[in-house]
Amino acid sequence: MYDMDAALTQAINSLAGRSATLDMIMLALTSFGVPLMVAAVALQWWRHKDRMRTRHVLVSAGCAFLLGLGINQIILLFIQRARPYEAGVTHLLIAPTVDFSFPSDHSTAAFAIAATFLLHKSLRSGLAFLVVAVLVCFSRIYVGTHYFSDTIGGAVVGIAASLLVAAVYREGSRADRLITGIL
Repeated sequence: MYDMDAALTQAINSLAGRSATLDMIMLALTSFGVPLMVAAVALQWWRHKDRMRTRHVLVSAGCAFLLGLGINQIILLFIQRARPYEAGVTHLLIAPTVDFSFPSDHSTAAFAIAATFLLHKSLRSGLAFLVVAVLVCFSRIYVGTHYFSDTIGGAVVGIAASLLVAAVYREGSRADRLITGIL
């Protein structure tokens, strides 16, 4: 299984350095993809169309984002996987990081947002976020900082966090009315 993961990772990472334009796009996605997704979520708070429903989705996305990253921290206590560049599998286009590789926080965050919008049937936004989430995952492998399976693991955690939030945080509940009524 590791051999296939390493081979997929190397195949994607081997694209790096061939095109300055593609390198620039992947570096931008890896650096700014998740922050831009968060900004796109936050800026919708003041939308007038279907305000309370929109706000419920936004709060749910924020909760899934935070829950997913929290779950990752627990996983990191048990799975301490070295980064692919440390194992000589990839060459790195960005500065090295000191934390472990599995699961990818970027993938978790991006998929938590995308899954939340899709679960709440906000299809246009959800599909746009899904495209960005997939591109962020690809960029993390492309720049050499994650294995393919790290991004899949992060995506699974993000989706699971979104499902957990959807099961607990109900639209129209007392807590929801209180939170979505702010501002």
